[in-house]
Amino acid sequence: MRLELGKPVRCSGDVTGEVADLVVDPVKNRVTHLVVKPRHGTGAPHLVPIELVDAAAEGSDVVLTCTPEELERLPPAEQFGYLRLGEKPPADPDWDIGVVTPLALPYYEGSALDGYASGFGQDLGVIYDRVPKGEVEVRRSSSVITTDGKYVGDVDGFLVDDDQITHFVLERGHLWGRREVTVPIGAVAKVESDKVTVKLSTDEIGALPAHRVHRWPLARDK
Repeated sequence: MRLELGKPVRCSGDVTGEVADLVVDPVKNRVTHLVVKPRHGTGAPHLVPIELVDAAAEGSDVVLTCTPEELERLPPAEQFGYLRLGEKPPADPDWDIGVVTPLALPYYEGSALDGYASGFGQDLGVIYDRVPKGEVEVRRSSSVITTDGKYVGDVDGFLVDDDQITHFVLERGHLWGRREVTVPIGAVAKVESDKVTVKLSTDEIGALPAHRVHRWPLARDK
């Protein structure tokens, strides 16, 4: 089964959202949850256990075995807070912090920085994702870093067999020349929130088989 970030998610036959992120147990190399973002950006994303994914479903969309109402009752993935410069989200005994997204800095007329606050002494609004203890979160823009410390592209998804990750999909290149490379999980040195480090060099990544990415917007409302 291919769990591709950005894929539409269906409940009871209808598209109800998309796969925004994946939550991974980095020790067991297992996908444990999907972060499902509602359609049209309304409402909070939810943590969906991998057990609710119908692995036998046909088609490219991710199909859940729960109803839209049951999906809405699952734990929310996001929390909002104000942090000072350099401050981290508060620790929680039941959850770890996944991806942290800072919001725009506040605007003040007449400041020394063309109206924008410098951040010193100011609270910054952030959205941070909650993941189960000991697990990490990966999104489409999560960086892939080689053993020699070089950035080589972004994570696009995972191939799983009975919930165990067998490969991850690396997307490389620029907008009109993007290519996908399927990397065996054995070549992964470490998975952290928003970053995957591989045991391969830049040249070794370049030597792996790759194919062009063709993505076109599709209407999937039915």
